[in-house]
Amino acid sequence: MKNCKLSLALLFSLISQLPVNSLAAAPVTPAALVSPKQVVADKTQGEWSSAWWQWARSFDGEDSPVADKSGEFCHLGQQGPVWFLAGTYGTQRTIRTCTIPRGKYLYFPLINYMVNSHVPNKFSCSAVTESVRDAMDGIHMLVLEIDGVRATRLEAHRQVSPDCFDAGALTGGRIKLFPSAADGYYVMLKPLSPGKHTINFGGRGSDMSQAVTYMLTVE
Repeated sequence: MKNCKLSLALLFSLISQLPVNSLAAAPVTPAALVSPKQVVADKTQGEWSSAWWQWARSFDGEDSPVADKSGEFCHLGQQGPVWFLAGTYGTQRTIRTCTIPRGKYLYFPLINYMVNSHVPNKFSCSAVTESVRDAMDGIHMLVLEIDGVRATRLEAHRQVSPDCFDAGALTGGRIKLFPSAADGYYVMLKPLSPGKHTINFGGRGSDMSQAVTYMLTVE
């Protein structure tokens, strides 16, 4: 999520280990990584990006999984076959510990952004869509590492919301955020095997960045 001055200790430490010619190397795909074009539970991954934002915006303040510093809120609002992992607000690398049920797909943003109107319909759908696209066009660094296996060619995982949507749809009518448009780099993972797993992810652009580690236990 947008963080203009985020310290990327994890991101830089991972990238510092990349060989100089890594961008030209053969693609590496961790076994769990789902193709960005694959439909999961009857939704495209662009549609899942809209659902992710509705989930992320359904919480208040520090009780949000996005604001969570430890992982204690990772279970909130989860339903169905896809389990969302959160990006960050804040200005520091975030390390979370989370227990998830077996059999769940995982969906999360390497880095993402949303533009909406807090005054309903103040801006047009085309205006917010163009604004969010311009913001994400500046992304130039992406990181995903799953259990020590680093993925490459992550630029293929850019997803945009297929239509404008109400990001406040899950707030019980407290707020309406329409039109909203989302853009970013998201990944979908197949259900992980029972046991412990570590996921490092992040991204960087000219004025936004994030770096997140999840220490997962699948039960």
